[in-house]
Formats: sequence, C-alpha cells, structure tokens
Amino acid sequence: MPRPVWSGAVSFGLVTIPIKVMPATEDHSISFRQIHTADGGRIRNRKVCEIEDRVLDPDEIGRAYEASKDQLVAISDQELDDLPLPTAKAIDVEAFVDAERLDPIRFGKPYFLQADGAVAAKPYVLLREALQRSDKVAVAKFAWHNRERLGALRVVGDAIVLQVLHWPDEIRSAEGLAPRAVDISDSEVDEAMALMEAIGGTDISQYRDQYREAMEAVIEAKTAGEPPEMEAPAEPKGKVVDLMSALQDSVRAAKKSRGEDTGDEAEVHEISGRRPTPKKTAAKKTAAKKTSASGKKTAAAKKSSRKKPAS
Repeated sequence: MPRPVWSGAVSFGLVTIPIKVMPATEDHSISFRQIHTADGGRIRNRKVCEIEDRVLDPDEIGRAYEASKDQLVAISDQELDDLPLPTAKAIDVEAFVDAERLDPIRFGKPYFLQADGAVAAKPYVLLREALQRSDKVAVAKFAWHNRERLGALRVVGDAIVLQVLHWPDEIRSAEGLAPRAVDISDSEVDEAMALMEAIGGTDISQYRDQYREAMEAVIEAKTAGEPPEMEAPAEPKGKVVDLMSALQDSVRAAKKSRGEDTGDEAEVHEISGRRPTPKKTAAKKTAAKKTSASGKKTAAAKKSSRKKPAS
C-alpha cells in the first residue's frame, strides 16, 4: 500500500474514528523531461531569488499572497497550522444525504480511509454498514494542504472512501454550450434508445489505455536503437446523411457483433464529395440502350419486309 497522505479522525455526533488516508488511484501516464533539441541536454527548472540572483535551497522558500502587483504578504506554516478550523485535525461529517443527490460532476480525487488501530475497527465497520444499508453518503468538511475542502464518505467494497467534492462555485456554468432548438422526433429518440439497448452494458474493466501502450512500444524500440513501428491512425468516418437510417444500421451492427440474427446487413450512410450514381440508374441506361437497339432492328426488319415483291 502507498504511504498515508494524512492522518486524523472521522467524527460524526459523539463518534470518533481514527483513520489514515491512502491514495485510492495512481497515475500510469507517461511523463517526459524537457531537453535541448540540439544536443539532448536536460533543461532544469531552478528556483532563483530575484533580489539575490541565486538558486535557493528548499528550506529557504516560503509562501506569500500577492495582495497587489507590488505587495506580497508572507504567510508562515505556523500561521496556517494555527488557523481556527474545526476540520484541521478531523474529517467532520456535516450531513447524510441520498447518494443520487450528489451530481458526479462535483466528484474529485478519491482516497481510501484505513482504520487506525484496534480502537477504530468497530466504529469504522459501524459507519460502513450504516452507509451501505441506508444507501446514503456522508457529506463532510476537512482541511488539507492549506485549504478547507468538502468531501463525501461512501462505501467501495469493504472500505470507506473519501471522495473530494468541488465547492458549488468551482463548477463552471454550462449555459450556452448546448445546441439551440433542434427538431427531434419521438421515433428517432426510440431508435437511439434501441441502439443503447443493443450495445448493452459492457464490463469497463476490459478497456485499456492504448495510447500509453503505443507510447511504451515506441520508447522500448528507440531505447533498443530500433526504428519504432508506427501504424497509421484510422480514418475518421464520414458525416451522417440520414440520422434515422444510421441509427437503424447501428442497431443491426450492434446486434450482429453480439451474435444476434438481424435478418439483413447494416449499411453505411456517409457524405462524400459527390453523390455516387446509383447502380439502378446505370442498369436502366443499359436496358434503355438494349431496348433502343432492339427497336431499331425491329423497325428495319419491318421496312425490309415491306420492300419484298409479292410471290
């Protein structure tokens, strides 16, 4: 397990649960270093004092609030530690609410809460069972990293998870982002729902970070001094001509991929630079030519028969 990022207690009413806070997720993305492209030399970020023009040691660096362009107000670690916050040493539960009342857009990073010592075992399990049976989450306030935060305590497996919540004023407005009034028929909505049903609910654990895998393959090849094998990205699909037809074709394709009998094949509806000539038109032209030629032969035959003398 990773190292705890914080230790304290969860408190609600007169109940106190000593806990350690452990990161619930980890970042597997590939990170890069900056280099000088001419010679491959590393570029380092150094913290230099503007007054003394020298690189500072970490213990020489403090923090300050920029009150104005020309005024910095220094704030010491001790002053931050002495702030009169009831949440400085505890995750203080403020309310218990139904899980569906929390909009997922407010969810931030999750953390596992580990019971700290034998004395914490019973109240920890008690809170976990109460949350699970009631289908509620505990909304709590806590102070980390020099700021007070809002969080939700919920159950994942056998553990209690603290999910950081964004404050309401941290959520940006979505006004003006959605398309303006669009005419959508009930049949189109029904077909979209049929597509959702046909695609079904797959297990999201099957998905992989293909970008990271491809990047790792490139790095491995270049480390070995070999040219990386690069595949051309897939071509984007064309724009939909007929939304309803595309939905119906998508439903058939989804069912076919799941082994269900659709009775016919799905078609692709795309916009190209120029509308292709239907095959039926070409066939009609051919048939017209044949008919015309046949008509000319018949007319010629009739004309010839009229010229023959009577026997």
